[in-house]
Amino acid sequence: MSEDVIFSRTASVAERIVGLMGECSESVDAALYRLNNPLLAEALVESRQRGVPVRLLLDGGKYREDSVTRRLLQSGRVPFKLTHGRAGPSSKMHHKFAILDRRTVLAGSYNWTRESEERNYEHLVVLRGPEQVRAYQEEFEALWKEAESCA
Repeated sequence: MSEDVIFSRTASVAERIVGLMGECSESVDAALYRLNNPLLAEALVESRQRGVPVRLLLDGGKYREDSVTRRLLQSGRVPFKLTHGRAGPSSKMHHKFAILDRRTVLAGSYNWTRESEERNYEHLVVLRGPEQVRAYQEEFEALWKEAESCA
């Protein structure tokens, strides 16, 4: 099992995510509470343009609140669905993880936002253990199945 940890205090988490997504060739599945960092949104689009299937799950409440997120995704170039927490629409889908090529998981406190990149102390853990990847993939599939289609 291989693990890496990136702290925003000492490195650009966004640049690391972009680099890892740039290596993908099979799939990108991401469950994100927030997404408003144009660099990361463009990396999702670029992955799709290279022929990599991309699926994006977002918290419905945050999506509706954030005009930047809606603007970044309005082109329809990245398929996404909206979901919520266990208690219904008034609760949060607060995950922050991505699964790359069904072999690598990116998880941690890091929201895919400008604030996380430029202002906050955040972390990202890169996991490559088969059991860890399988657990995250199962969670993603369960959420994807129940989420509301948007694009």
